[in-house]
Amino acid sequence: QVQLAESGGGLVQAGGSLKLSCAPSGHSFDYFNVAWFRQAPGKEREFLTRIEWSGASPYYADSVKGRFTISRDNIKNTVYLQMNSLKPEDTAVYYCAASGIVSSRVRDYPYWGQGTQVTVSS
Repeated sequence: QVQLAESGGGLVQAGGSLKLSCAPSGHSFDYFNVAWFRQAPGKEREFLTRIEWSGASPYYADSVKGRFTISRDNIKNTVYLQMNSLKPEDTAVYYCAASGIVSSRVRDYPYWGQGTQVTVSS
């Protein structure tokens, strides 16, 4: 069982930046593709971005393209989400997830973290 843990969330003003981290416990990230999702109150979980296990082919949803950057450091066994130019509508719980396949669908990710809250004030 792969357990994931996110960190780095918090409160930031609109236009600010945050960097989230995601790391597994008791397991390597090797050969796992990793994605970030978010869920705002009353809304469905939304795909944001994904990266393949090799670090190749990062892919972004239109809602975050140009503002968010996903990266991974396989030596540190960590995946990052750099979020810039944050907007109040980015307020949500942010989750990382891991899968053996490349996908943007929630159902294709069997391993999830517990989430970290990001709040953007106007």
